[in-house]
Amino acid sequence: MESEIIELEKLRENYKNDRFATEAGCVIIKATAEEVICEMPIKEGLLNAHGGVMGGAIFTLADFAFAVASNYAGVPSVAIECNIRYYSATKGKKLIATCVADKEGRALGHYTVEITDDLGKKIAGYTAIAFHKN
Repeated sequence: MESEIIELEKLRENYKNDRFATEAGCVIIKATAEEVICEMPIKEGLLNAHGGVMGGAIFTLADFAFAVASNYAGVPSVAIECNIRYYSATKGKKLIATCVADKEGRALGHYTVEITDDLGKKIAGYTAIAFHKN
């Protein structure tokens, strides 16, 4: 348990340099080889003209969770394709992104991120392919 806490703190320290995501409020909550969970509080600066969460803010959270997951093994990885589907507006206070690897290969990794709110509502789905720089 203590080693998991140390690993999480090391990841948080490393990803504080991911300025766009961290300034938006993205935080790593859990990170293992099987699953990464990140959260983002819904702040006024993330809202669109209609009072809803800006699609780019939702994408940022999903992309951040994907970045943590695809780089978790220590091999530098970059996105080569990302897609997002927006399902519903949120009434919650924060968004939660859960990322899993669907298929890991030597050069490519395929990932799925589910974005929900703190009320349990499905907000968006995101898929991505990472290129692992071996």
